[in-house]
Amino acid sequence: RGLLRFIPADWWSVVPTAKERKKILPLALMFFCILFNYTILRDTKDVLMVTAPKSGAEVIPFLKTYVNLPGAILFTIIYSKMSNAMTQSQVFYTLISVFLAFFTAFSFILYPSRAILHPHVWCDALAAALPVSFSAPIAIIRNWTFALFYLMAEMWGSVVVSILFWGLANQICSTTEAKKFYPLFGMGANVALIFSGQYVKIVSKLRENLPPGVDPWGFSLKLLVAGILVSGVVMTGCFLYIQKSVIPDPSCVDPSQQRQSKQKTKLTMKESAQFLMRSTYIRDLALLVICYGMSINIVEVTWKSKLKAQFPDPNSYSAFMGNFSSATGTVTLVMMILGRQIFEKFGWGVAASITPITLGVTGAMFFSLILAPSFWNPITAAIGTTPLMLAVLIGAFQNIMSKSAKYSLFDPCKEMAYIPLDAESKTKGKAAVDVIGNPLGKSGGSFIQQGLIFGLGSLAVSTPYLGVILGLIIMGWLSAARSLNVQFEEADAATKRQQNEQNGS
Repeated sequence: RGLLRFIPADWWSVVPTAKERKKILPLALMFFCILFNYTILRDTKDVLMVTAPKSGAEVIPFLKTYVNLPGAILFTIIYSKMSNAMTQSQVFYTLISVFLAFFTAFSFILYPSRAILHPHVWCDALAAALPVSFSAPIAIIRNWTFALFYLMAEMWGSVVVSILFWGLANQICSTTEAKKFYPLFGMGANVALIFSGQYVKIVSKLRENLPPGVDPWGFSLKLLVAGILVSGVVMTGCFLYIQKSVIPDPSCVDPSQQRQSKQKTKLTMKESAQFLMRSTYIRDLALLVICYGMSINIVEVTWKSKLKAQFPDPNSYSAFMGNFSSATGTVTLVMMILGRQIFEKFGWGVAASITPITLGVTGAMFFSLILAPSFWNPITAAIGTTPLMLAVLIGAFQNIMSKSAKYSLFDPCKEMAYIPLDAESKTKGKAAVDVIGNPLGKSGGSFIQQGLIFGLGSLAVSTPYLGVILGLIIMGWLSAARSLNVQFEEADAATKRQQNEQNGS
């Protein structure tokens, strides 16, 4: 009976009609496959870089600034040219092929050849000649193939999730359908977090029984990439079905949406910057993404430094991350169930504010454990663990709650905000926000950490300052969400009036 309270009285309205099922089900399966791959890639990239020779969590801010941000800018330029020269389908197939080909080449060619490709001798000489504060940039050069994998894994999230998938979903779904189904079909995708986490855990167990002489982590990489390839094929099949059977069907997709999707708009760095500067709506959207990137980056890097200290071995680190991903998926499923009620009862503004509030509260818990460990001593003694392990667990809790709020509320809110916009604003604004704003947010957090590391000497000494900065970012995030809520409601109402006038005429 207690569970029945969480089931809305109009639960039957969530069940899609036949025409809605035709597009919602393949979208849900497509999103499942994308996030299955992304979770494996996210966990693998961290294991590679954090546990690499003479590396650590301190390299992550430098990776996000000097590898990911230039990579995102380069992609924006390439994507601009591709969008003007190719159809939507051609862009999709080309980009997916490049990603899958790289991950295959990494596991079968680059990683087995790392001893030859990584310049350890030269980097040792460079480290001896430079101050110790340059150890993180040197570690990136030392393990450059791992850094390249890190970039491609990050770009999968920015490109495949934000640009390719959500661009397609916003093209074929109306605002009403988005509010109804975005929080729900994401449930299927977040089951992917559970499945991918368990898949990583199974792979970790398989490598424990390998015969002597076999590289355990190299064996794991091949199995992980095999799962990515199978999921990539299923995802591509869903996209093909939508292109062939859903988009041409006027009962599924309004003809005006089809015409807008065929319009080509130039997408340049200059235009993206201009959109961010002159449009308050797009600028507030960008602030949401940038503040999220900065906040999660500030907390994650500190947590991963504790995680490496607790699990220095790549196998144990990977197994923990597998459990972490499964827990994230489970919590997100619960949040997804509550998400629709939040949208229905409280509206877009409240839903958009939950993620920053969640991140701020859980972040305060994590930083208090590091800054005031004596406060947590009774809890440490009660559960029989070490302060380091408690920091790992509290940090994991913080990340699980933050990511579940992001997947269930922040992402649907962000994507819904694009729907009332015209075709040009959707295309240029989305590329500017997702491709530039996302890495800019992470790089912003990285710049802050780099400055503190260079100025104070270490990440540990910088922790108190990071806690204060996190609080200021959360305040700015909430302010942008309130501003965008007013604009979104006005734009959505105007779009509905226009549609009613067109239907009436």
